[in-house]
Amino acid sequence: MTTSIIVVPTDLAGSRADKVIAASLGLSRGEARSIVDAGDATVDDRQVKASEKLGEGVVLAVVVPVLDTALVPDPDVPFSVVYEDESLAVIDKPVGVVVHPGSGRSQGTLANGLLARYPEIQGVGQQERWGIVHRLDRDTSGLLVIARTNDAYEALTAMLKEHTIDRRYLAGVQGSFTNTTGTVDAPIGRDPYNRTRMYVAKDGREARTHYRRIAGWDLRDVSLLSVTLETGRTHQIRVHMRAIDHPIIGDGAYGRAGVVGDPGRPWLHARQLTFTHPISGDSVDEVSNIPQDLSDSLAALGEPDTGLLVDIDGAPL
Repeated sequence: MTTSIIVVPTDLAGSRADKVIAASLGLSRGEARSIVDAGDATVDDRQVKASEKLGEGVVLAVVVPVLDTALVPDPDVPFSVVYEDESLAVIDKPVGVVVHPGSGRSQGTLANGLLARYPEIQGVGQQERWGIVHRLDRDTSGLLVIARTNDAYEALTAMLKEHTIDRRYLAGVQGSFTNTTGTVDAPIGRDPYNRTRMYVAKDGREARTHYRRIAGWDLRDVSLLSVTLETGRTHQIRVHMRAIDHPIIGDGAYGRAGVVGDPGRPWLHARQLTFTHPISGDSVDEVSNIPQDLSDSLAALGEPDTGLLVDIDGAPL
């Protein structure tokens, strides 16, 4: 057991005790509630209730159980390998797979699956995220690169910071475009009122997203974009598309689910990864096929009013 002291900050003032604990310690609300229900959260030695609202500056003592965080290999985690050598691999992640353990989930993640396939990655990179260089949201499908050696990890993380790994996505968004290309240059920070969400914030971290319209269904008010990231902030594409009033179709957090073309999850797919191999110097350029749910969405939309259902390289989607 470890004891954490939380001083309720301004942005959580008036929030429930379980929400304060979850947001401050990176726990799920369920985990925070279990701590409170066990009597392990106190203010001035008085046990608090999960629903109790705490004011700014209140000092909360929380006894947190020490969890077994050892990453366990799991060969049943679904993913495919589109490229691999002794230094790195490019992985195609299906929708629904969480990339690494976090609050509320310790098993069944891509990290568990990677350790089963590549046991040598243990000790490469961050604890419990062995080999993982960047991530995708649970409900985003597509490509990410992982490192199999420390040299590759250090080189790939540096390349990400230097923006020399090209990451391109396909995004289905609401609304029509009069322009065929554009850039969203707006800093992103964590939403002070909802710690699981991000938003455009003046004091956030710099973030730039470039987009190109591939096709549009004007009567249905839907567009298909090719999107490239210059930076890699949490939820960057989702936040930036919402900021220009073109939220991702099916994105219940930043837009609205149930709209035309909704595949039942955010219409976002990490389509292509292009970079220079940090060890061999060879060019690596991999493309992920559109998964069935997104393909069905395009089929339901029918022929576009503008553009064609072909990728920027002319390949059919």
